[in-house]
Amino acid sequence: MEDRQNNAPSHEKARSLAKRLEFGPAPFIVGLVVALVFGWWIFPELLFSRQDQPVQFSHETHLKDASLDCSVCHHLRADGTFDALPSTKDCAVCHSQMLGKSEAERVFFNEYVKKGKEVDWKVYQKQPDNVFFSHAVHSLATCNNCHEFSERELCSTCHLDMASSKKPPVFRENRISGYSQNTMKMWQCEACHANPNHLGSTNASNACFVCHK
Repeated sequence: MEDRQNNAPSHEKARSLAKRLEFGPAPFIVGLVVALVFGWWIFPELLFSRQDQPVQFSHETHLKDASLDCSVCHHLRADGTFDALPSTKDCAVCHSQMLGKSEAERVFFNEYVKKGKEVDWKVYQKQPDNVFFSHAVHSLATCNNCHEFSERELCSTCHLDMASSKKPPVFRENRISGYSQNTMKMWQCEACHANPNHLGSTNASNACFVCHK
């Protein structure tokens, strides 16, 4: 009788353990799936805001229909610095009057050309203030000493390929840092600078102070 009483707690523990193991690995798997969904989809949506460009600019219209080159609007200045965004005055060379009847053209002409106001374009790949990047060093003339890039191929190596876009992609800004989701990361730069199997060795120094000031 005493043996049965002494064994009772052991049986209770065994039954309790069996209950806990009744569902097997299911709770772990469900938890893992929830964590992955939150980390890959929900958290990025919360972290990055979605913003449209002030003007729905069509690169396809300007490159294909108007037969312009990228360098007409994005080019090196005489002093070697890069003019990334054309001014409203530059655009008004062609848009001194409304061209077509699209809503984007109406907005640009009435709100910017007529008022002499600059478009507050949202830059997809603006680098942090502590990063130094020279477009002159990465120009078509320099890179084509070893490669045979077209203008579009070279630009799209680092930038979004906008040549065939009819409207700008949504601009996604990090709510914490204020930088674009498309801002280049160091490993992307190293794809050329430190990986000779990608585009060949650039013989560029990878010392921190070369790019970080």
